[in-house]
Amino acid sequence: MRKLPELLLIALSLGLLAICFAPTAASAAHGQVTYFEGGNELLEPNTRPRALAQLESLGVNALRVELPWADVAPAASSASKPAFEAANPAAYDWGQFDVLLSEAARLRWRVLLTVTAPAPRWATSNRKAPYVTRPDDKDFEEFMTAVGEHYATEVSAFAIWNEPNHPAFLMPQWKANGTPASPRIYRGLYQAGYAGLKAAGLTHPTVLFGETAPTGYDKVNPRHERAAAYLRDVAPLAFLRESLCLNAKYRRAGACSELRISGYAHHGYSKAAGPKYVPLEPDNVTIGSLSRLSRALDKAAAAHAIPHGVPIFLTEFGVQSKPNKFEGVSPTKQAEYDAIAEHIAYENPRVAAFSQYLLRDDALGGKPGSSVHGGTVGFQTGLQYQNGALKPLYFAFPVPLTVTRHGHDVALWGLVRPATGATKVTVLVRRKGSRRFQRLRTVTTNASGYWSFDSGVAGQAWRVLWKSPAGKRYEGPPIGVSG
Repeated sequence: MRKLPELLLIALSLGLLAICFAPTAASAAHGQVTYFEGGNELLEPNTRPRALAQLESLGVNALRVELPWADVAPAASSASKPAFEAANPAAYDWGQFDVLLSEAARLRWRVLLTVTAPAPRWATSNRKAPYVTRPDDKDFEEFMTAVGEHYATEVSAFAIWNEPNHPAFLMPQWKANGTPASPRIYRGLYQAGYAGLKAAGLTHPTVLFGETAPTGYDKVNPRHERAAAYLRDVAPLAFLRESLCLNAKYRRAGACSELRISGYAHHGYSKAAGPKYVPLEPDNVTIGSLSRLSRALDKAAAAHAIPHGVPIFLTEFGVQSKPNKFEGVSPTKQAEYDAIAEHIAYENPRVAAFSQYLLRDDALGGKPGSSVHGGTVGFQTGLQYQNGALKPLYFAFPVPLTVTRHGHDVALWGLVRPATGATKVTVLVRRKGSRRFQRLRTVTTNASGYWSFDSGVAGQAWRVLWKSPAGKRYEGPPIGVSG
């Protein structure tokens, strides 16, 4: 989620997105890929080598990279479009994006490229900062042709726009009557981007639709709220319906044709209450209410707005930790909640991919919503603090573990992320009344590194120990029982 300091979005997000396109939803239940969004550290030449080495050690094997149009376009700050061949890759300055994607190719990591805001000034309707207002469809189509030609062999999948239901990335979000405006703008951008990739020679491009933020409103009241109303997000399911030309009952509300999409991308962030939190508003979708999105996609397919069985890609997710005073939980809870969220996604047969946002925390920013008022929203979802110190999540990420109460027993689930095939992992338990951990069981994972079993041992905490074939030791932090 790129944040908007002052008038421009500056915190480039990278995501470890493993794109493993599942043509049917059922295949997602047997394994999911994890996208890692590493932030500016992967684009900066002085921090990239260490960050890549860290990610490789943590078991990362795919990236989500956000490519802001304005970052590479010629004369991006000019109000007048310069004379250039807009569909020609040679006309753009790809800079560090080329270096990063080349490194990903060297490591044989898959890449999902999310092409997003801000647009060049000359490609917006009002020519005003932050350059996210009604980007021109034709200009975007030509840009996507250049993107497709330039990165055809280095990108596994593309996504069109980051959080188009958020006013920091696309405007206007609302019409004067308080109904959503951004969904139809986004539909035009998506169709233009898809056409551009086809023009680049990609016969069957894998393109994700959505990339939606998790919460928002179905309608606003400009007469009551005035200008503030126009700075609210559109609820993701309201956005989905309107972008697919469906009414509130998921019935066709126009003559729109069926969209060709390879998957629906969503950012299932939750609240500090935890990943099982379900928002009261029925059109909001957090990690704990993913079934809402599954049902919505099924209804949209029944209306012939999208193909049947479209998988869900959770392309951006993270749990905020302290020192974030608005949404942060303790570092210990962050590690527990992140694993629970991944387990929720794994158990959902519709989900093809999970994600982790940030290696290192952002600098502290303002409260949620600050970005649309010219401020910054710092995310403390990283595996490291802003100063580089390691959190418990750094040790939990390669070997996530959940312990769930199951009657009188507990159900344990986990993953050895760095494993390249079936392997043995040791589960340790600290029994009630003891201060020491002891071996509970050594279990063999499946070929994707996942494992699970039930245990009747009464424990206070559990942790996982795994040693790689090269001898590297991975030991997760203590994890307690969740309800």
